[in-house]
Amino acid sequence: MTKSIEEVTLLSEQDIFLFNEGSHFRLYEKLGSHLLSAGEGQGTYFAVWAPDAEQVSVIGDFNDWNKRTHPLKPKDRSGIWEGVIPEAVKGARYKYHIVSRYNDYRVDKADPFGIYNDTPPETVNIVWDLEYTWNDQAWMAKRGNHNSSDAPISIYEVHLGSWMRLAEQGNRWLTYRELAVKLTEYVQQMGYTHVQFLPVMEHPFYGSWGYQTRGYFAPTSRHGTPQDFMYLIDCLHQHDIGVLLDWVPSHFPTDEHGIGYFDGTHLYEHSDPQIGFHPDWKSFIFNYGRSEVRSFLISSALF
Repeated sequence: MTKSIEEVTLLSEQDIFLFNEGSHFRLYEKLGSHLLSAGEGQGTYFAVWAPDAEQVSVIGDFNDWNKRTHPLKPKDRSGIWEGVIPEAVKGARYKYHIVSRYNDYRVDKADPFGIYNDTPPETVNIVWDLEYTWNDQAWMAKRGNHNSSDAPISIYEVHLGSWMRLAEQGNRWLTYRELAVKLTEYVQQMGYTHVQFLPVMEHPFYGSWGYQTRGYFAPTSRHGTPQDFMYLIDCLHQHDIGVLLDWVPSHFPTDEHGIGYFDGTHLYEHSDPQIGFHPDWKSFIFNYGRSEVRSFLISSALF
């Protein structure tokens, strides 16, 4: 018998075992929001890790941000809450509303596994997909030669928002697709073999240059969609230019909508402030001893 769209789950017992063990490195395929189509139905599957939550619901523009209309259900004893919302389609804006079992803590959180965010200072996620047709097969086939220990390498480090501005348009930064043309041309002219991007992952404070990461699975929407970002990398690859991405697994910002104190407990960060808080950066430090956090971070790196 075919399951209804509301009964769909992406989590198997093996997924949960590997996640809790700290060895699930493709969590982005299971947690977060995923567009679905089953039979005559369609919608979005949501899954979020919040083991000390008493209630979790999805709020968004599809339910007028009502905290009661779309509750998620706990997935066995995994600490994960899941559910399918038929009304949530591509482009829907959403957050999770979490009620902790401790101290009557209630909060609206962005999706730790969201792949697309509304442009900062907005803090909501957007239901999206990763459909894209790559054209860098020639580069991928010989990438190992370009990155070998005896290959000449010259790296150009770039902060995408500062590299070039359009003064005639309010000094705005370039889009990913505009950068694809201008940056590729410049790097070729200068003879660099690789570019290294300062963190492109979504971050709330622009002045951090991306080093206060909030969205570990989302390129910042300041320059466009995930597909626009893919186009930038695709273009560089097609011109034999390698791409390195700066990645920040050391600390994360304390903004309320982020992953800090996620379910009313120190879930991602270490609970001991001597270990879990960086006084100079005013940011939380990951609890690397927690298996699920290791799964989260390694999944982010591979993603």
